[in-house]
Amino acid sequence: MKQAHILLVDDEQSILQMVEMVMLKEGFQNIHKATTGHEALQIVKATPLDYIVLDVMLPDTNGFDLCKKIREYTDVHILFLTAKVTDFDVLTGFESGGDDYVTKPFNPLEIIARMKAHLKRMDNNKISIQRSHNKKIHVFDHFTVDEEAGELIVEGEPVSVPAQVFLLLIYFCKHINQVLSKEQLFASVWGYDHMADDNTVMVHVRRIRERIEPNPSDPIYLLTVRGLGYKLVRRKS
Repeated sequence: MKQAHILLVDDEQSILQMVEMVMLKEGFQNIHKATTGHEALQIVKATPLDYIVLDVMLPDTNGFDLCKKIREYTDVHILFLTAKVTDFDVLTGFESGGDDYVTKPFNPLEIIARMKAHLKRMDNNKISIQRSHNKKIHVFDHFTVDEEAGELIVEGEPVSVPAQVFLLLIYFCKHINQVLSKEQLFASVWGYDHMADDNTVMVHVRRIRERIEPNPSDPIYLLTVRGLGYKLVRRKS
């Protein structure tokens, strides 16, 4: 985990220095920094990254547009830093390809905690795949989820899936036909003790439906159980 390559993107040097200082104290060694979207994109192209902390407001672009460009190169986990808390801004962040967000002002320890939770979950997921010889491939009549290959195949064609969305989909596959609450999903897939926002799970569920459902507006696989949560089902042929 401590060998992970982390990119911090913010035009405020004080924030970069504060987060970097805490990360160094926590043992992180490979810390990359950028103050503009251009610098950040150059690092993304040149370096295999494990986590990105991305400010929404940058001098040469905004974080949402930059996130879309980053997604052309990597599915790395992206956490937005934002002073905006309206539903529109949150949804815009997720729709642009982000995985999580923290609002300013923030405690850098919260950033580190979220970073550790994600990296630990990714490490555990790799270990479980290496140890498992069964149920690594989840086959549905319309799509297939291959954990080991990290692939979603829909009607015979591979479909691009952001890492956090894929982890959520895998969790649903491992708990087929079980009703899972938003709180349970947030704790198990994001690894946090408390749910920051209902929109986080809701938007990621929608992103799954956009990929696996013949009609995302009328889902037949990933269903909403009103008042309880969601469940993934296998349709009978």
